[in-house]
Parts: sequence; structure tokens; C-alpha cells
Amino acid sequence: MKRFLNSYTTMRVLLYLGCVVMAVWLMPRKAANNYQYELGKPWAYPLLTAPADMPVYPDSLSATLARDSIDATFRPVYKRDISMEKQAVAAFATRINTLDSVNLTPRQRNKLINSLRTLLEDGIVDAGTYARIRSGAMPQVRFIHDDVALSVPTDKFLSPREAYARIDSMYASDSDYRNAIMSSGMSQFVRPNIIPDTVRTKQLYDEVMQKAMAPIDVLMEGTKIIDRGEMVTPQVYRNLQTYEKIVHRHEPTHVNMHHYPIAGQTLYIMLVFGGIYMFLYYFRRRIFMSDRAMLFIMALSITFLLLAYGMNETIGNGLYMVPFTIIPILIVVFFDGRTAFFVYVSEILLAMLVCAYPLEFMFTQWTAGVVALCTMKELTRRSQLVRAAFYIFITYTLAYVAVQIIQTATIERISPRMIGVFGINAVLISFAYVLVFVVEKMFGFVSSVTLVELSDVNSKLLRELSAECPGTFQHSMQVSNLASEAAHRIGANVQLVRTGALYHDIGKIENPAFFTENQHGVNPHDALDPYQSARVVIGHVSHGLRKAEREKLPSVIRDFITQHHGRGKAMYFYNTCVNAHPGEEIDPAPFTYPGPNPQTREASILMMADSVEAASRSLKEHTPENIATLVDKIISSQISQGLHNESTISFRDVEAVKQAFIERLRTIYHARISYPDVNKEPVSGK
Repeated sequence: MKRFLNSYTTMRVLLYLGCVVMAVWLMPRKAANNYQYELGKPWAYPLLTAPADMPVYPDSLSATLARDSIDATFRPVYKRDISMEKQAVAAFATRINTLDSVNLTPRQRNKLINSLRTLLEDGIVDAGTYARIRSGAMPQVRFIHDDVALSVPTDKFLSPREAYARIDSMYASDSDYRNAIMSSGMSQFVRPNIIPDTVRTKQLYDEVMQKAMAPIDVLMEGTKIIDRGEMVTPQVYRNLQTYEKIVHRHEPTHVNMHHYPIAGQTLYIMLVFGGIYMFLYYFRRRIFMSDRAMLFIMALSITFLLLAYGMNETIGNGLYMVPFTIIPILIVVFFDGRTAFFVYVSEILLAMLVCAYPLEFMFTQWTAGVVALCTMKELTRRSQLVRAAFYIFITYTLAYVAVQIIQTATIERISPRMIGVFGINAVLISFAYVLVFVVEKMFGFVSSVTLVELSDVNSKLLRELSAECPGTFQHSMQVSNLASEAAHRIGANVQLVRTGALYHDIGKIENPAFFTENQHGVNPHDALDPYQSARVVIGHVSHGLRKAEREKLPSVIRDFITQHHGRGKAMYFYNTCVNAHPGEEIDPAPFTYPGPNPQTREASILMMADSVEAASRSLKEHTPENIATLVDKIISSQISQGLHNESTISFRDVEAVKQAFIERLRTIYHARISYPDVNKEPVSGK
């Protein structure tokens, strides 16, 4: 029991449950029968019938057009305030007749009173209404009297300001009238008497709107709405919208309207994430055993689910804007193609939950993913991403066109907007180059781009190695060539092996003269005993590791430094010590490298290449037979010592590696033609 309840298992379980919970939480909540459909596309679900007598209302577009038409043509209702007119005229008459300062006769005063009465009878409206009248938007207004609607022209209506100006202009030539108008404050009595009847207006507006939004048809219970494969026409679209309204209206009274879909989504997501776990556990155990790798893969999946669900809810066709192909690009850069494709397909299966046409979506994304993986097998240059984005864009477009032609049997329904969406997707894919470096810093992975940069011979450590240990530098270059060829033969990571080979002996910088390739006639080991010599030689591993840590080399490169000798022995000094002490039991520990043994195919290749290259220099004759014998002897000796038992390299791989070494060494040590000297002596007889 304790075996399964350790921290490792707990972390995997918590990561799994956390991702499932988050994915379910991110899933958009909709009612039961969560149908996804679009106008002009085929219905992808089984037969759908009316669950009850179902009134069919206008669709949202028709309703919007009807509402806009009503708003443009509807005339509000006005009413005339007779009591206000009488009060205004009576109040003005009282004031004008009681003012002693007014130098007018009673007849003249009545003339002013009648002028005010005439303006009010013609109609005075507020400034806003008058502006609409002047603009031509209100040639008539409606009055309702005894439930009878009357239309009255508005040509005589004035605003209070315009009405007062008219009176002022009528008596502009007579100073007595003007003095009376000013003294009486006549402007106070020029007020709107034609006012909006808000109650009746709202009542009539609601009645008109209700009629416009009334059901246009009724579907009897059991009537077919649509069947699988039928096109979603405008009429069917209206029926489907009505169906959704009815389902939503009755949702609170049906348990399966909400809880069952969530249960189904949860089970679906659990199976998909479970599939990822099973694949990694059985076929990519090293990835499954790595906390960082698992956290990266699951975090990547959840991040793109968040983008997918968010874009689908906010933007039309937003799901196709999400650059899903970044997932396989990032995973193939740090891991391998099979893992990348499996995780990518799993992600697409999760995104299909919110897609209107899942098969179309799956096909389009699948083709794009295949192209992404084929064009991004190794990321070494930024231009590769630009090229990959272009190929992915073309693939998206062709897949979309193919599906549209199949569904509609015409090219007229191909949407330029969708082509634009694919273009946006391609642009976003270009940002994967930045994401590679972000992931490297966050999770400690190493990309091919970083390996290419590290393999530059002008880098600090390699320049130091070349200056301090020129023999070791040349040895490392030769080992890099041998190992790269072998890695290519067996499908291992070529760039990783090449870079690791360049750095595997950087520890020799500390004591370059103690290594044969850097010696020039003087051997410092002559002054040391075998134990001291072994300590110095073995020490280049620990020296190299410290130097690598100081220069912040990636862990995968440091692994090559510690594993290229594994738990092997410094055989020269061990045999020397044994020969110097015949009959004694010699402890091999002082002559044994700290290890560990190679853990990967790449590390095994480097160990073989390192030993073979060094030994090949000692051959007196580099004949094909001698080279083949040497390679077989060295590699077989390593295998017999169990140095490769912890590696994932197979016997088939070993044979391919041997053949690669033999061929490359034959090329390096090929026989050269001896160029003859010019014979300066005259030929006898000539």
C-alpha cells in the first residue's frame, strides 16, 4: 500500500484531478440538448421533433429588423393641454390689465391677449420636438380623442422661443406695445401646450411590438423540426431557436437539463486525460516519471482549453483562431513526435465539446497537426516557424474548402472570413519561437535552438577548450562527428549528441598535460604512481561538472559529462597497478569513475564514440579489418561490463552504431595516393 501512496503517486493523482476539475469548470454551461448549428450548414445530430405544441417566433435577425422598422416609423401620441392654455391666457390678461406702467388702451391690451391666445391655439411644443419638426422627421403628430386617432400637421407648431420671437416681431415698430410686452413678462406665459402623452405612447408601442413579435407559425407536438444531414434553412433556424427557448424555459423542472450534461462532460474529460496518462506511462515512462514534464504537458493542455472555450464564446469562429498546432510544435521540440501528436489529438478531442461541427473541426485540425509535425521535426532556425505557419495556413484552407464542397456541393459558400481566420491563426503560430524560450526558463527544458547555440565553437567554454587543450578539442570534434552519424542511424537526437560530445571532456581544461592528446614529449604521469594518475584522470569528470554548473549548462549536457565513462575503470592505470603488485588483490574502487552509467541512447552512443575514437589513434595500420575488429572489441567489452544496462539502447541499435563507426573511421583513415616527385635527371638514351 505504501508503494502507491508515496509523494510521486500523490502528485500524479492530484495533477490529474486538478486538470479534470479545471477543464469541467471552464466548459461553457448550456442547457440539455446542447446543439451546435449554423445557418446554411447541415444538421449533425439525430432527428429532432417538437416536444409539445410549439409556437414559432421570428428569429433574432427578423426580430431585430422588425424592431428597427417600428422604431423608424412609429409616431408618438401627443395631447393638447387645454387647461394650461386657459390658465396662461387668464394670468397674462390679469397682469397686463393691472399694470399702471403700461401705456395702452383696453383695446390694445386685448389685442396682446388675443395674440397669445392665437399662438397657443396654433400649438407650442418643446424645443426637442420642434427640432424634429424642422428636420422633417415629424410632419404630423397623433392625437387620440375618444379612442379615435387624429393626425394633425405640425407646420404651425412653434417652440416657446420661436413663438415669443413672433410676437416680438409683430409689434417691433410700436414702442408702447414693446414696453407692455417687456413689463408684463409675456415670455413667462408662452409655454408648450402640445405635450407627449407618454402613457398612451408606451401602450401603443407595446401593442405594435407585440404584434410584430407574435408567433408566425405553430409546430404541433411530434412534428419534425430537422433530421441528420438536412440543411439549416432560415425557417428551420427559427424553429431551432424557438425549441431552445422552450427547453430553457422548462430547464429548472428537469434534472437532466443541467446535471446530466455536466456528468457526461466530466466522464468525457476524465477519459481523455486518462488516455494521456496511459500513453505516457506505457510508452513514454521517462516523461511520465518527470514532474516537470508532466506539469508542462498538462498545463499546456489546460491553457489551450481556456483559450478555446473563451474564443468560442466571444468571437464568431473564434475556435479556429486558436493556434492549436503550437502544442505539437512545443512538445516535439522538447520531447518527441509521437508524444506531440498524441497530446495534440487529445487536446482536439477536448475542444470538440464546444464545436458546432466536431467532425469538420477534427479533420481540419488533424491535417494541420500532421503538417506542423512534419515541418517542425527539429527547430533550429526562426525561419522554420515562418515556413511551418505558411504550410499550416495552406493546409487549413484546403481542408476547409474540401469540407465545404462535400457539404454544399458548391464553392459559392466558401467564406473569405474563414480564410482570414486561418491567416490570424498562422500569425499566432509564429509566436511559438518566443514560447520555446519561455518554456525553457520555466521548466528547465532544452530545445534544439539552444543546443545549436551551445554547439557554436566560438562559445566561451569551447574557445577555452580549444586554447588550453587543442588535442582534446580535436578529439571532441571527432567524437561529435562519430556520435552524430550513429545517432542519425538509429533515430536518436542528433543535435543533442553532437552538442554533448563537444562538452563531455571540458574538465580536462584543469590539467591538460595529464592527457595523452595534449602531451608533447613529456608525460607527467611518469612521476606519479597509478593511484595518483587515476585520481587525476578520473577527476576530469568532476572538474567538468563543476565548470558546467558554473557556466549554467543545461542538465542534459551535464549528464553527458558524468555518464560518458559511466562506472567504467581507468584500465591503463588499473592494469599497471595490478602488474606492479602480482599476487595482490587490488581494490578497483580508486580506479573506477563515479558514474552513473549511461541512462539514454544518446549517452550510450557518446560513451562508445569516445572510446572508439581514442583507441583508433593507437592503431598502427588503419585497415578496414583492423578498424572493424577494434570497434567490435571496444563496444563488446563495454556491454560485457554492463555499462549500457541502464540505457534504453537495443542490440539492434548497437549493431547499427558499430556499422556507422566503422564506415566513418574508414573515411577518416582512408589510404592516400603518394604523389611522385618530378624527375630532374635526363632519361638515358633521349
